[in-house]
Amino acid sequence: MRKRSLIALATGATALGAAAFGYASLIERNLFTLRRFDVPVLQPDAEPLRILHLSDLHMMPDQRRKQAWVAALGGTDPDLVVVTGDNMSAPDAVPGVLRALDPFLDVPGAFVFGSNDYRGPVWKNPLEYVFGKREYVQGVDLPHDDLRAAFADAGWADLNNARTVLKAGGRSIELAGVDDPHVDRDDYPSVAGPVDTGVDLHIGVTHTPASRVLDPMAADGFDLLLAGHTHGGQVCVPGYGALTTNCDLPHSMAKGLHRWPGTDAWLHVSAGLGTHPTAPIRFACRPEATVLTLIPR
Repeated sequence: MRKRSLIALATGATALGAAAFGYASLIERNLFTLRRFDVPVLQPDAEPLRILHLSDLHMMPDQRRKQAWVAALGGTDPDLVVVTGDNMSAPDAVPGVLRALDPFLDVPGAFVFGSNDYRGPVWKNPLEYVFGKREYVQGVDLPHDDLRAAFADAGWADLNNARTVLKAGGRSIELAGVDDPHVDRDDYPSVAGPVDTGVDLHIGVTHTPASRVLDPMAADGFDLLLAGHTHGGQVCVPGYGALTTNCDLPHSMAKGLHRWPGTDAWLHVSAGLGTHPTAPIRFACRPEATVLTLIPR
């Protein structure tokens, strides 16, 4: 009887695991979700301002459903669009990215790149994200210059180790950003310095929410910090949350809106809309875009 019970238990566990994997790979990774947060960073009596935050599309050319879903977000009527990198997962993905973002290319926008805008993904052991440091391996070159040119032609601000002021929603917005810290392309010191107090709003932008970037941005007075990279953990434990952020960000901040510890700055980390193509699963962490409605403090 005991042997039969163990066999039954093992069979049940195998079936449950297979069902969970099937759900994560076939269903949840396609359950695109729009999140909404109010962020109290504006001056008293200021009119609200809407930011659409998009991240980690990891676009493949044939992902038409994802492209259509993102394009439909034009109905959110954002004042500003901010894209925080990892747009591509294949050398021929630029047209798909632009199909998805086409409704926003006449809206004020800004972007930084992630490592998967420069080099394609390669297979990795997913357990390495959870159990110890892994060596970063880069794949084929991706056409980042083509994507950069398309965004720049639309008038979007390139914030890869750059700083600028733009107009959106009738407000002046100071933005500073870095190239991806995950592959040591960041150079915040080249754009560092106290914010311009004559500007209405100050936003810091990075792909990877690394503390070595977020700490000085917050110290310089940026009101809102935007990042992606974490995929929200991608595979989470219900009731517990993310097992990894793939950087030094605390697991409790793997996605969503939080105060950056010890500062007045708000941090929003997008769980992103895509997955690494060699691990196309999500569990208890739906793919997402976010509308951040900035309101008076």
